[in-house]
Amino acid sequence: MAAGLFRAEMSMLSSTLARSFSIPFRKTLSSFDSRIATQRNSLPRTRHSRVASLSSSSPSHPRNFSLPGIEDVFVGYLFGRKKATEVAHVVWEQVIQKGDMVIDATCGNGNDTLAMFKMVTDDSDGCGGCVYAMDIQKDAIESTSCLLDQTLGSEEKERVKLFNMCHSKMEEIVPENSSVRMVAFNLGYLPGGNKSIITASNTTLLALKAAERVLMPGGLISLVVYIGHPGGREELEVVEAFGSSLPVSDWVCCKLQMLNRPLAPVLVFMFKREK
Repeated sequence: MAAGLFRAEMSMLSSTLARSFSIPFRKTLSSFDSRIATQRNSLPRTRHSRVASLSSSSPSHPRNFSLPGIEDVFVGYLFGRKKATEVAHVVWEQVIQKGDMVIDATCGNGNDTLAMFKMVTDDSDGCGGCVYAMDIQKDAIESTSCLLDQTLGSEEKERVKLFNMCHSKMEEIVPENSSVRMVAFNLGYLPGGNKSIITASNTTLLALKAAERVLMPGGLISLVVYIGHPGGREELEVVEAFGSSLPVSDWVCCKLQMLNRPLAPVLVFMFKREK
C-alpha cells in the first residue's frame, strides 16, 4: 500500500519535472516499478484497485539523468527516515548544472550554501559557478563563513559571496543581466539561534517576487517552510498564495506536507518552465 502511494507520488512529481525540464524520468520509474512488482509478487495476494501510472510524452533532455538516490530519499521521507532538507537537496540536483549561479536566500548555518557550492562546481577542475548567500542575522553569516573556511580552499571560497542583508533585497546583490538557476529559502528561525528572530511574511513575499524576476527559464524556487513557531503558518499561507497566483503557462508549483505531523516543515517547489 505504502509503495503504491509512493509510486503515485513519484509519478506525479516526475511528470511535473518532465513537463518543466523535459527530463526522461521513465527509466527510473520503470526500474522502481520492477522492484515494487518483485516485492509485491512475493507477498500473499490481496484484492486491490489498479492505478494507472502517469508518464510524460515530453522529448528527451539532452542531458542523460540517472537520478541517483532520488528513490531512496523519497521513500525515506515517506517512512519518516529522511528530512525535508534532504528531499530539497535531491530535487536541486536535478535542476542545478555545473557553472550555474544560485542564491541561498536564508543561509543560516551554511549547510545549504555548501551543498549548492558542490552542485555548481565542476569536480574535474574545481571551477564552476557561484553561490550568493544572504541572511539578515550576522550570526548566520559568521556561522556560514566558518563552515566554508573548514571545508573549502581559499580560491573556492571566493566563489561564495556572503551578504548580511534581508532576503527581500536579493536583486541588489545579483549582477545585472545574470541568469540565476535556483533561489532557495529556509523559512523560520536560525537553528540554534534566537528563536524570536524569524523570517516575516511581508519580507518573504517581497523576496519571492524578487526571485521570480531574477530566475531564468528552467529554474527553481525551493522553500522549506517551518511552521512550528508563531507566525510560521501565516508565512506558509503567503507562500501558498504566491505559488497559486503564478500562471500555469509559465510555472509548475507543488507542495509536500505531512498530514499527521502538523508541525513538520512543508516543502514547496516552484518550477519556471523553459520556453
